Amino acid sequence: MRFVYPQSMLEPQMPDELFAEEAKAMAAAGHGVHLIDTEALARGPCRLRPALEAGCQVAYRGWMLTYDDYVSLVASVERVGGSCMTSPDQYIATHWLPNWYPVVQDDTPETVFLDVGDNLVSALRTLGWGRFFVKDYVKSLKTSVGSVVDGPEQIEVVVSEMAKYRGFIEGGLCVRRVEEFVAGTEHRYFVMNQIPYAAKSDEVIPDIVRYCASRVASPFFSVDIARRTDGVDRVVEMGDGQVSDLVGWCVERFVDIWR
Repeated sequence: MRFVYPQSMLEPQMPDELFAEEAKAMAAAGHGVHLIDTEALARGPCRLRPALEAGCQVAYRGWMLTYDDYVSLVASVERVGGSCMTSPDQYIATHWLPNWYPVVQDDTPETVFLDVGDNLVSALRTLGWGRFFVKDYVKSLKTSVGSVVDGPEQIEVVVSEMAKYRGFIEGGLCVRRVEEFVAGTEHRYFVMNQIPYAAKSDEVIPDIVRYCASRVASPFFSVDIARRTDGVDRVVEMGDGQVSDLVGWCVERFVDIWR
């Protein structure tokens, strides 16, 4: 495999500092490591360094990219004869919540999807839930007022702060019903080519993860599972594996699943 990482802003010849350890481990395992200026992808295809060989397959590992920026990344690889393991449509199959929600609708908190221009307060009042978790298609607000609101009127503040701190709302709004989970039970799993992997090689894979592995139309994605207070495992998040952090994973284990 060939892996593309964001280049460092301070040292463009090196991977971004947050991905340097992983990139070094991938290279030590015999994989090719290439760099790209992710900031420039908004302007179109970019140069990869070192150059790719024609016919090679590429996986990206780095910052979250918008759909348009990911299209530019794929074009950057394809114009020099390479191919990406994940197409743009496969990327948003798990990167955007509305795309994976129907697959696990009965196994994840109830969710409604709204446009920023909707009457948000009225929409939440209609739901009649006690608490609401608000995010866009990709991310929640982890600064300022946070993402959980106790009353419909608070959603406008959350959306305003989301636009302020994140700079934009990606896709639209997702309002999720708040469920209570047992502290310390959330775990991340990676799925590659329908095979699920846990952070430890001897860890038992939950049935719901195996179900996601067989149903989600993506070659590489992450699944976060937590145990609700009634003892039921729930899907709390999915994401494209290329832009998923190694939460609970060591670098060595992550590199090992690519063998």
